[in-house]
This record gives sequence, C-alpha cells and structure tokens, in this order.
Amino acid sequence: MPVQTHCPLCGHTSSPTFHEDIQRRYLRCSRCQLVYVPPQYHLSAQAERAEYDKHENVADDAGYRRFLSRLATPLLERLPPAARGLDFGSGPGPALEALLGECGHSVDLYDPFYAPRAEVFERRYDFICATEVVEHLFSPGRELERLWAMLVPGGWLGVMTKLVRDREAFSNWHYKRDPTHVCFFSAATWEWWAAMSGAELQIIGADVILLHKENSSQ
Repeated sequence: MPVQTHCPLCGHTSSPTFHEDIQRRYLRCSRCQLVYVPPQYHLSAQAERAEYDKHENVADDAGYRRFLSRLATPLLERLPPAARGLDFGSGPGPALEALLGECGHSVDLYDPFYAPRAEVFERRYDFICATEVVEHLFSPGRELERLWAMLVPGGWLGVMTKLVRDREAFSNWHYKRDPTHVCFFSAATWEWWAAMSGAELQIIGADVILLHKENSSQ
C-alpha cells in the first residue's frame, strides 16, 4: 500500500515508498516527483547544527571557491551590473558572497544558524542563491515560494543540489546518507516547479539549476 502523507513541496497526498534502508524511508511524490523522508526522520535543531558545525567551508578556500563557481560563473553571465542578491543558507563561511562581490555585486547573507537576519525577507533582490540548501529544507514548497516572491521581475534564483536519477542509482547514492538531507529533487521536479511558478528553467551540468523570473511573472 502506498504511504499517504503530504508532500512538503506540492502538498500532494500520494507518495509511495521509493526506497528504504536501515536508516530511513524515502517517499516519492506522485505529482511533483520530489523524493523526501517523512518528518519522523528529521533531526532536532541542535543535532542539525552539530552536523553543520563539522563542515569546514571558508571563504578563501580555493577548492570551495571552485565548487561554488559552478553556480557563480553561469549566474554572473546573466546578471546586470551591480546587482543586489541574497545568499540563502550561507553557512559559516560565505565564500559565494566573496565570489560575487569581487565582480561588483552586493550580497546579503541569511542562514538560520549562522546569519539569522530576518530583515532580508522584507527586501527584494535581483538574484537569490541557495547552494547545497534545498535538500535540507523541511518545507521546501513554502521556502521556495517565499524566495521567488522576493525576486524582482527579471531576477534569478540559482540553486545547487544533486539530482535524483533513478531508483537504482538512488539506492547507492552517497548524497542520501547525510542525515540532514531530507528532500531530493530530480530534473522532473524542477520542471514541475518551474511550470507552476511561471519560471524559465535552465539546468546546467549535474547540479546547477537556474530559474529566471520573467518580467511578466508576479
């Protein structure tokens, strides 16, 4: 029998089991194709913070900057001069702020643990970045809708997250082993979200998603 629960992205109530291992059960929404773990597997805020504190992402680390450049480079090609942006889920070492700032753009930071600046949600931005963030969200539908509303017409939402391919690949996927990863998007999921949001979707490489808010989008 399919497990009946509400998809945290689209709210649909049909989400059969996609995969199960000794750690967790993973469901896949029948409508938007999001793969996610039920709430009983979510970490407490304290345990989640402890996992993030293990990361060693610093702004001047060359390897980390190369990693982030996979998003920064194509985004920079699309931004107007002196654009204003938000790094949503900036973490303890905001290297993306440095990369984009060096090219003349201003970047605000938000992170629920490291930069809890609620005032950013009252602002409007030319671009918003979420690098290795959406897979951590307990309520991705609500959060993505909020970010999309903060973009000015013509703005860009840039996301980095690994994409689900198929059930066989998922069963051996290292990405699902991180206990803070609770939502897993596929290309089909982003296609659904873009269609629902009136966004122009561009998927670059294996893990970069660019969503353009056209001037007519509200």
